[in-house]
Amino acid sequence: MKLTTKGRYAVTAMLDLSLHSQSGPVSLADISVRQDISLSYLEQLFSKLRKRGLVVSMRGPGGGYSLSRDPKEIAMSSIILAVDESVDVTNCSGKSDCQDSKRCLTHDLWADLSGRIQSFLDDITLDDMMNRKEVLAVADRQNKKAVVEATLHNLNG
Repeated sequence: MKLTTKGRYAVTAMLDLSLHSQSGPVSLADISVRQDISLSYLEQLFSKLRKRGLVVSMRGPGGGYSLSRDPKEIAMSSIILAVDESVDVTNCSGKSDCQDSKRCLTHDLWADLSGRIQSFLDDITLDDMMNRKEVLAVADRQNKKAVVEATLHNLNG
C-alpha cells in the first residue's frame, strides 16, 4: 500500500484542526505539540491542503488555519489525495503492466482492493471521525498533556 506518513499525518492534522477550530483559527504550532508532528512538516502539508481548497489561512495575531467548509463535506480520501498520496495497492499503479508490460495474475484482486479502500475513505468524513467517542477521548488526553507541557515550559521559562 502506498499510503505513507504524509497521508497519515495529513489526516491526523486535519482531524485535530476540526476538533479545535470551533473557537477560531488553529495554529500549526498547537497542532504540532498535540500530535507530535514537526512544524516544518505541517507547513508543507498545509500548503498542499490550502492549494486544494480544504483549509484557509489567516495571518497575524490569533491567526492560523480553519477548515474551508463543514467537516461533513470533507472526506478522508480528499485529504489523502490533497497531499499527493495514493491508496492504490497494485504494483503497477493501476496501469495493468505489472508483469513484462502485461497484466499479472492477481492484478484484478489488487485493483478491486484499491477500489474498496478508496470507497471506504470516500464514505468517512471529518465529522464522522469527530463524533467517535474514542477519538474524543484521545483528543481530551492530548489537550491535557499539551496544557501540562505549556505550563512546565512557562515555569522553566
